[in-house]
Amino acid sequence: MFYTNKKNSSIIIDMEKKSKMQDKALQSGLTPAQVYVNLKEGNSRYVNSQLTDVSLDDLRSDSVKGQFPQAIVLSCIDSRVVVEQVFDQALGDIFVARVAGNFVNTDIVASMEYACGVAGSKLIVVLGHEGCGAVKAACDKVELGNITSLLSNIMPAVDAVKVGVDAPHDSSNTPFVNAAIDENVNQTMDQIRAMSPMLKDLEDKGEIEIKGGVYKLASGQVEWL
Repeated sequence: MFYTNKKNSSIIIDMEKKSKMQDKALQSGLTPAQVYVNLKEGNSRYVNSQLTDVSLDDLRSDSVKGQFPQAIVLSCIDSRVVVEQVFDQALGDIFVARVAGNFVNTDIVASMEYACGVAGSKLIVVLGHEGCGAVKAACDKVELGNITSLLSNIMPAVDAVKVGVDAPHDSSNTPFVNAAIDENVNQTMDQIRAMSPMLKDLEDKGEIEIKGGVYKLASGQVEWL
């Protein structure tokens, strides 16, 4: 979706039809900051209904050579948040991990370690979203099958915002839910660093960055935290 201007290290968007997967050389030449800008600019194109034209036939054919994604995005499973479209990314551009409530566990952190430590991705994004059903369910302390266990991963964020937001502390209180959504993203970023010395070391060295944002349903905009 972009290439690097070596003279000033800026990102230049190539708005012609995308027909080739990004290769190892391009991925290696990117900085985490450049990838972050690319995703922000891609989201702007999405918001303005100006998605990049792609040749799916050519991309599929080119994909057999390998993959060199620039980022990994952890998202909720919500069907209204199509991550590749939200950031205007095509086949092979980003890894996407999804779980209801966009929290991390050992498997997801290991997937992030693979993306950044093995496959060369430069950015980790934790993407929450407005009106998250999993966060609402945690706010309401829902108990239902295995959902109860899943929600236990989100409850620390819900509990953390009770002090700063007036009651009722349930899904009927939109400011409370919104605060819990933001807090869940922030806590998830902290958990990534705590659970993975590898990723924390890569971040400390400036080889990757970890960012968080919340997707707004009506506008399509990602508000970065």
